Amino acid sequence: MSTKMSRFVAVAAASLAIGLGSVGLGSVYAAQTDGQGAPGGPGGWHHRHGQFMQELNKLHSQLNLSPDQEKQWQAALDTMKQNREAGRAAHKQLHDQMEALKSQPILDLNALHDLREKAEEQRHQAHEQTSAAWLTFYNGLDDKQKTIVSTDIKAHWAKMEARHDKMHQHWHHDKGAASAPAAN
Repeated sequence: MSTKMSRFVAVAAASLAIGLGSVGLGSVYAAQTDGQGAPGGPGGWHHRHGQFMQELNKLHSQLNLSPDQEKQWQAALDTMKQNREAGRAAHKQLHDQMEALKSQPILDLNALHDLREKAEEQRHQAHEQTSAAWLTFYNGLDDKQKTIVSTDIKAHWAKMEARHDKMHQHWHHDKGAASAPAAN
């Protein structure tokens, strides 16, 4: 399994994946971009966030939570949302700091490295906080509810695998066409 896929599986499992759109958890999906460093774009986090919330709401309605479980759900959801917003603010701050460093005649690679390390540490802390909140919620579920969540996660994984396979086939098809000798 690739490192990227392993990381996804770990994030999904640790954060319950709860029917999530592409990765889509707390600070993780807050950092998703359009490939140009900007949020959004086709399939960007604006789109995935909408899908994510729809799937999360659907799962929530299936679980028939008790009042105590509902409090844990809300706590996990609030933690995730707060970390998402904090992640967006931290990303903007990092971008602004990087822009300031880029304007220097001689790049300070040590400062760039320190900024990246600090951002990674903050992202990791937010991820762990979000994961802990979702795990607290999950651990309060009964077996029937855990089965519903497990089924949802497995369905999500199957969709991700199918999407990955389709992209892989497309890539090989394009690569094969590009490397094939031109007909005279």
